[in-house]
Amino acid sequence: MSKKILYGKEARKALLQGVDAIANTVKVTLGPKGRNVILEKTYESPAIINDGVSIAKEIELKNPYQNMGAKLVYEVASKTNDKAGDGTTTATVLAQSMIHRGFDAIDAGANPVLVKEGIELASSTVAKKLLAKSKKVDAQEDIQNVASVSSGSQEIGKIIAQAMQKVGKDGVINVDESKGFETELEVVEGFQYDKGYASPYFVSDRESMTVHLENALVLVTDHKISTVQEIVPILEEVVKASRPLLIVAESVENEVLGVLVANKLRGTFNVVVTNAPGFGDNQKEMLKDIAVLTKANFVFKDLNMKLADLKIDDLGNINKVIIKKDNTTLISNSKSPELEKRIQVLKTQIKNSTSDYETKNLQERLAKLSGGVALIKVGAATDTELKDKKLRIEDALNATKAAITEGIVVGGGKALVEVYQELKDTLLSDKKEVQQGIDVVVQSLLVPTYQIAYNAGFSGEDVVKQQLLQPLNFGFNAKEGKYVCLLKEGIIDPTKVTRQTILNAASISALMITTEAAVVSLKENKDNNFDLGTQE
Repeated sequence: MSKKILYGKEARKALLQGVDAIANTVKVTLGPKGRNVILEKTYESPAIINDGVSIAKEIELKNPYQNMGAKLVYEVASKTNDKAGDGTTTATVLAQSMIHRGFDAIDAGANPVLVKEGIELASSTVAKKLLAKSKKVDAQEDIQNVASVSSGSQEIGKIIAQAMQKVGKDGVINVDESKGFETELEVVEGFQYDKGYASPYFVSDRESMTVHLENALVLVTDHKISTVQEIVPILEEVVKASRPLLIVAESVENEVLGVLVANKLRGTFNVVVTNAPGFGDNQKEMLKDIAVLTKANFVFKDLNMKLADLKIDDLGNINKVIIKKDNTTLISNSKSPELEKRIQVLKTQIKNSTSDYETKNLQERLAKLSGGVALIKVGAATDTELKDKKLRIEDALNATKAAITEGIVVGGGKALVEVYQELKDTLLSDKKEVQQGIDVVVQSLLVPTYQIAYNAGFSGEDVVKQQLLQPLNFGFNAKEGKYVCLLKEGIIDPTKVTRQTILNAASISALMITTEAAVVSLKENKDNNFDLGTQE
């Protein structure tokens, strides 16, 4: 296939147009008065959302050079979402600013490698400063404030705080859809383990990359499933029962996975495989925990139990299963006497344990079995509202977990403004071009505050000027349009989220400014004369 190449300033211009196309669309959502974006959906109603990464994911540009620039900014949002769970719009805004400033320096004759060095130095320094400013999250009020700021809703903040209070800060909280209009919290019996689907082809919901099973049968074994013949008898019974099946096994050979996936895609049966959690003896015990919760007969290879001998009565039952890339949640509506006995056994083992390592494992298992699962059931009047509300709650939940991990900093963009004030005259290099790279990052620290104010209908420039004059922790409340003590008002951000926005934006920016050529494939029988003057 033939290729088309752009060089130097022309390549950077095309990439920058793609960066702007995605960033200008996403940044309208930033802050408490951020607007929504409506997304066309081919086979369903349009989605109206304000989640940065979800918007960025949908943007495809006709011009392939511009599309490359757009996809690199999407990577910033996606990485921030993966590592911190929130902050994707802020990361996008920062990336746009850094890339613009970096390209300006390169077009003026600066050496891109030295500018890149400055960007990397400044971003790591900013990240360290944010950690130094971080305050530990202890109070229930702080948890509620983080969730409220992230979601833009006091109601959502309150529900997430209640969920964490009921199942603990390390407890399992899932977001589900309600059949009514109200958003409610329910705590049910459940268990989560840190293994997800064995193949992405099991995924039923491509948008969230999750699998949902209702009223499922459960096969629990420490066998390695090497051939399909081993499980054909039980699969035939599952097909007759017309119920979905979850297989939890030590491992499953690729050949077997391929057969199961093919049959699922054909609609023969609904099956999902996850590998067993843990290792060694601890793995066997965790499998027993799953078997007790689901009332399954554990197929134990040490007792010479064979998969081929399984009957449908040997399988467990579970009301709901939610399987993601990295974890699986089992949800039951009732606590059995067997589960209560298992919990008591674990408590006794903890009491008698003389090994710190063993005690830690036992405590983790006890917490998983006895803590339950909090379900936030999202209610809305329409499907469009439901999708937007669900995304907001998921972001707020991730932000809250991030705050518990690394603490909080003052919100509203103020933390970055304070770091700007600390570094603008102190983070210096004797190399002019390295200093230009430092300035790319440091000057960009003011951009989130500008955008938050602008989206709220105020002059971003005036607000930034005033923000620089405010004392520590005081800043602009964009929702109310006044300057307040942001900490007292509960306007706070998770340190981890703010830190990741800087690191991820700087990472892509540093790489993009070293670009001197852009190569795309020419499509057969297509017009390959791309207009670089417009965004398509």
